Amino acid sequence: QVQSVEAGGGLVQAGGSLRPSCTAPGYTYSTHCMGWFRQAPGKEPEGVALIYSGRRTNYAESVQGWFTISSNNARNTLYLQMNSLKAEDTAMYYCAAGSMRMGTCTFTRSQFQDWGEGTQVTVSS
Repeated sequence: QVQSVEAGGGLVQAGGSLRPSCTAPGYTYSTHCMGWFRQAPGKEPEGVALIYSGRRTNYAESVQGWFTISSNNARNTLYLQMNSLKAEDTAMYYCAAGSMRMGTCTFTRSQFQDWGEGTQVTVSS
């Protein structure tokens, strides 16, 4: 079973930046769905960002314009550049990998077969 491994979380002040990364050996970023999800304490998990078909991306409204998802296919590495962080971005962030359905990728969690253990992001106000 492929397991994603995340790194790059941590503690940052509001307005700062972090760039968690994830490796998912066995997945081809150009032909699979790769994404980041997060779960804050006491809240439901939510999709944050997706990348698929090489360079197509999709973002949650709450992070659009502040977060950027990207991939380095040669290194099998997925990144999430997070800028202008706010206290409400505090959460456990999970990398996920899965198969496209009908040529597209959505935030539907059942579309993702492999999940990392998560990396904690804490934003202090």
